[in-house]
Amino acid sequence: MRSYTFSHAITRRPSASIIAGLRAVDTGTPDLALMQAHHADYIAALRSTGAEVVELAALEAFPDSVFVEDTALCLPEGAVVMRPGAPSRLGEAAEMAPHLQALYGQVLRIEGADSFIEGGDILTTETEILVGRSARTNAAGVAELTRLVADWGYTVREVFTPPGVLHFKTDCSLLDAETILSTRRLAESGCFDGYKVIYVADGEEACANTIRFNDLVIMPAGFAKTRVTLEQAGYTVREIGNSECAKLDGGMSCLSLRFTPAR
Repeated sequence: MRSYTFSHAITRRPSASIIAGLRAVDTGTPDLALMQAHHADYIAALRSTGAEVVELAALEAFPDSVFVEDTALCLPEGAVVMRPGAPSRLGEAAEMAPHLQALYGQVLRIEGADSFIEGGDILTTETEILVGRSARTNAAGVAELTRLVADWGYTVREVFTPPGVLHFKTDCSLLDAETILSTRRLAESGCFDGYKVIYVADGEEACANTIRFNDLVIMPAGFAKTRVTLEQAGYTVREIGNSECAKLDGGMSCLSLRFTPAR
């Protein structure tokens, strides 16, 4: 299943400048040492599935650069370099492009001056690419991505991120070809009609951002009710500490690009 079976992942080490990272609400300064420990656990979980993990060096000039997912969309046919909607993050995509070019035969780019789109707003399933409009992703960005991936045979469906939620995938994640983990506020919009939906437990909305990576569902630690629900549904779950990334609105998907490149 190309939507969750991967041979590669790219991560980037947290930088000391991450204390200046963007955040919707200030809930405290991240502890860099603890974040680094959590990050190491995350990489170990990815590698435990047999994947090759590329660890990129920290970028001190870009405080949010640990959140590599926002810089690109990686598909089997090629990669598309994003154009982040936060001005301070525009340079991160340019930094990522050469690493993708080393792995892919075809790397495209979102280039429109009015186009903004971040990977955190993109959920790829077996049948379509859902892109959530948000404060970081606009209609022009969605339209440009739609044109770029059409030649690879992909259909893009525009959906809408709930008000006050940073990214579409803040509130959802793919569990398998037919199943989405979601908050009720997002699923009630009807955007997942046709899919099976597993709801996160009430009060545990912060764990909706997980990743299905090969045989593992990797989720943030500390959400026991949702973990039990996932295990009872037959998934193999691995918990990873996320307390420090959460202070910067980051979750499990934000920390990696996951893909199987074709050359």
